[in-house]
Amino acid sequence: MTLTTPAPGRPRRSTPYAMLTEQVQSEGLMARRTGHYWVRIAATTAALAAVVAGAVLLRESWLVLLLAAPLALVLTQFAFLGHDGAHRQIFASHRGNEWAARIFAALLTGLSYGWWMGKHNKHHQAPNQRGTDTDIESTVVSFHEEAAASRRGLLRWATRRQGLWFFPLLLLAGANLHVDSVRSLVTGRRTKRRWVDASLIAVHWAVYAGSLVLLLGPARGAAFFGIHMAAFGLSMGGAFAPNHVGMPIVPREAKVDFIRRQVLMSRNISGGWFVDLFMGGLNFQVEHHLFPSMPRPNLRRAQPFVRRFCAEHGIDYTETSLPGAYRAIAAYLDEVGLAARDPFRCPLVSQLRSS
Repeated sequence: MTLTTPAPGRPRRSTPYAMLTEQVQSEGLMARRTGHYWVRIAATTAALAAVVAGAVLLRESWLVLLLAAPLALVLTQFAFLGHDGAHRQIFASHRGNEWAARIFAALLTGLSYGWWMGKHNKHHQAPNQRGTDTDIESTVVSFHEEAAASRRGLLRWATRRQGLWFFPLLLLAGANLHVDSVRSLVTGRRTKRRWVDASLIAVHWAVYAGSLVLLLGPARGAAFFGIHMAAFGLSMGGAFAPNHVGMPIVPREAKVDFIRRQVLMSRNISGGWFVDLFMGGLNFQVEHHLFPSMPRPNLRRAQPFVRRFCAEHGIDYTETSLPGAYRAIAAYLDEVGLAARDPFRCPLVSQLRSS
């Protein structure tokens, strides 16, 4: 799908967005929930300690491999906390949020905060827009028809069936995140506080790799690492993919107003506490994109205001279940993959079919 709606640009105080902002502010939804975050941090830390304790107790048994996936889930929760800190959701001070995000992302998860901020800021600036949002540019998966049509050889064959391959590929997403993170530290001279990230990540891997070798030995350690990386990729990718994959792709030159840019390219996921936990609050993707600094626990409370606002202004608000989102992703990727079968498909015809 491609969206080409012209619009005036960034929101101003006299715009409908300003009125929506005043509504959520009057309800106190932009206020910090520091107590909530301290409880979440303590619970996640306790879960990490439990997994580590279990690994120590089972270090002489292959049953220790059963803890690799729980470790991935716990570190994914720390990654979500890093995301919240990066968006200034946790503490009142900029410095406090930045250091919290660095600790959660670099030290505990092993991912560069500076690298992530660079790519994530572009994503929030223009979600699903060609030439800006790097999340829709991949050397393996084609998220738009132009990419699919450019594939050659074996990759073209795989692209034709990418709806089937996408979810197994998520098993490799965790390793890919770590590789991209390290590459950015080696080559990205403009990465802010690059050496701080590098030092924290070095400590992360020294402790993690050293623990695997000393506790589990080379064979069990390697198996544990492989399962952990696969589960980490699946949990991270499974939480992030439903947010935007399969939503409209914006052409490079298109001008879209702020609200439509954030709402029409985002998908909410319905569900209760389990979905909230699994997706780190990103299941309220529309509200998060409209109010990036809103604390995670307030997003659900903001949803009725945003939904009503979109209805009043004729803006499509997308929400589906988690299985429904995965089905939509697979169907969309298969549709995009058609371009790999016929690279001479008329783009105009493709747009008319998707509209």
